[in-house]
Amino acid sequence: MPNDSPVGSAPVKVAIIGGGCASMATALELTRPHHRGKYQVTIYQVGWRLGGKGASGRGPSARIEEHGLHIWLGFYENAFRLMRETYAELGRDPAACPIATWRDAFFPEPHVGVTERSRSGAWEEWLTYFPEAPGLPGDGFADASPFTLRSYIARTLALLRQLLFSTHTRQKAARPPELPDAKPATIASVVVKMTHLLKIGALSSAAVISEALGLLSAVIRALPLFPEKLVGRTLEAVVGAIRFRLEELVATEDGLVYKWEVVDLVLAFLTGCVRFRLMTDPRGMSAIDEYECRDWLRMNGASERSLNSAFVRGLYDLALAYEDGDPAKPGLAAGQALRGSLRMFFTYRGALFWKMRSGMGDIVFSPFYEVLKRRGVRFEFFHRLESVRLARDLAPGEKPYVEVLEFDVQAEIADDSEYRPLVDVKGVPCWPAEPDYAQLVDGERLRREGWRFESFWDRRKARTKTLIVTEDFDFVVLGVSIGAIPYLCQDILARDQRWRDMVANVKTVATQAFQIWMNQDMAALGWTNPPVTLSAFAKPFDTWADMAHLIPEEAWRTDPKAIAYFCNILADPPVIPGRDDPAYEARTRGAVRRNAIDFLNNHIQHLWPNAAAHPGRFRWDLLMDAASADASTPADETSFDTQYWTANINPSDRYVLMLPGTLRYRISPLDNSYDNLTIAGDWTDCGYNAGCVEAAVMSGRLAAHAISLSPPLEEITGYDHP
Repeated sequence: MPNDSPVGSAPVKVAIIGGGCASMATALELTRPHHRGKYQVTIYQVGWRLGGKGASGRGPSARIEEHGLHIWLGFYENAFRLMRETYAELGRDPAACPIATWRDAFFPEPHVGVTERSRSGAWEEWLTYFPEAPGLPGDGFADASPFTLRSYIARTLALLRQLLFSTHTRQKAARPPELPDAKPATIASVVVKMTHLLKIGALSSAAVISEALGLLSAVIRALPLFPEKLVGRTLEAVVGAIRFRLEELVATEDGLVYKWEVVDLVLAFLTGCVRFRLMTDPRGMSAIDEYECRDWLRMNGASERSLNSAFVRGLYDLALAYEDGDPAKPGLAAGQALRGSLRMFFTYRGALFWKMRSGMGDIVFSPFYEVLKRRGVRFEFFHRLESVRLARDLAPGEKPYVEVLEFDVQAEIADDSEYRPLVDVKGVPCWPAEPDYAQLVDGERLRREGWRFESFWDRRKARTKTLIVTEDFDFVVLGVSIGAIPYLCQDILARDQRWRDMVANVKTVATQAFQIWMNQDMAALGWTNPPVTLSAFAKPFDTWADMAHLIPEEAWRTDPKAIAYFCNILADPPVIPGRDDPAYEARTRGAVRRNAIDFLNNHIQHLWPNAAAHPGRFRWDLLMDAASADASTPADETSFDTQYWTANINPSDRYVLMLPGTLRYRISPLDNSYDNLTIAGDWTDCGYNAGCVEAAVMSGRLAAHAISLSPPLEEITGYDHP
């Protein structure tokens, strides 16, 4: 597949389908200056805006309307690197644009919370402050990459030592002793010491346990110089001793329960690493992806209390990890779930979470669009891909290839010009929540008839378009999500068992979200903690984020005092309707509306006690109407109709799951089964197989490598593809 045509020949025409993070990453890599214009890129996008699952738009009063809650994590090295490079190249004038640099665009979010039911049944918040970590995401690593199992285990052992000292109230030392340095000259003495600690009774005190953890940490840094069996025996003995001591402490001190749950899970992880020999297995943690994460931890000693703790539930909720949108069917592949957790807590740079100063469309996709336009990329909006067709007659030994791409052109651009998608909001280029009908042929008619350009169920079109290989494209990057593959790739599915297996096993889930704007701030509503991103709360909206920082970015006549975002999974019907049931979309939106109203009436008072008029009734007069002159709303449930909510049920909008036993069915962007086709998205085998921005960017960079051999694989941080 890689193209090695000489510079100076006709440019290689690349058709990229879709405008999400993976597609943008591919386009940015293929149009880097060092390629010297070798690749002529065209991006085909349904509707009027880029973003995929990360698209956002500006509604009435320029309020920001998202697909859901989007927060970047501090270990997103590839995504932040691309974002930082994009802002640097864009070179916005700070005097003209308040979001001119990536540090203007992103800010640290150190407060993270989960909720737990107390013994009385009341909800209790468990908030944690994550301190600033050295460096910034996207800095790269001058030394060895921290994304290794050896590094994770060493960090885990260090955490255990700190937790042990903090829970052992009678320990006099202010901090654990310094770790020994396992240099080759001291290996013999370390082995002698470890053997001594394994004697019966030696691990009887916190100080000795901590010493053993220190030795293990030093030994792991120096593996494989030490005997594997001795390391395993020492680890198992230390784990047993810690469990015994902390169970005694928890029995007498209720305040240690949450800390014990974390320690218990960490001990199970360490035990499993030994039992499953993950340190020496060439697959690393991928070796346990066939197991469900909770099941694997349970096999290695985790208690049921820890497995059902707020901490674990929060991780499942943030990963939307429920098959068919059913809370009774949680599912995470053990290896990927643990890899993600370890990266999240142990390798973040700057902050654990980074929030965006505006909508994700404004912060991420407007800069991507502007830079790519400057580089000469062409954007074909209102192009809905209908079919990817393979060549029928192949010569002997010839690889199959894409011959035709069939599109429905949803709307024609007036005057045959290129659609201009962005609007200005307070100096920031933004995406509107609806298209600019003035730029479309018969735009007023399309508005009046209610054409839903982003809806899978709205089949209306202006005309069809057929692209032919060598005439219109040389390479295809399929950047749609896997939910769309069954509808677009019938030729491939008919001939390719691997693609059929991928579609059957790599599953997705629908999601729901709503946003509310209020005339009282969080303190007045009874929330006494700092602004937070919180999960593990009540279904059907278990995740909430305080988004008041967006207020200055919108354009209300009277500013709101608070903005809150909520999101969660959305249960699928027994049979998901096809395109022959256009009313399904409206029915599902109606269900999300009812879910949100019920949630506000019955659950939000546990977080915001002053938001309830009385038990079972939300104070509906708190809501603000962006389209009203005075922003007031009725004091009843109809006021919710002035807010924003969404049902993400389009095939490409559904969230990609990482269920146990399914990751092996993913196909890599580097796969060369088809001579001129690669795939890109967080549903591919990209080295970090999770539904997130980082996975999408990694996949997009891999797709660019498949075409151009650039970027080098070693420059894709955290990529460990075999």
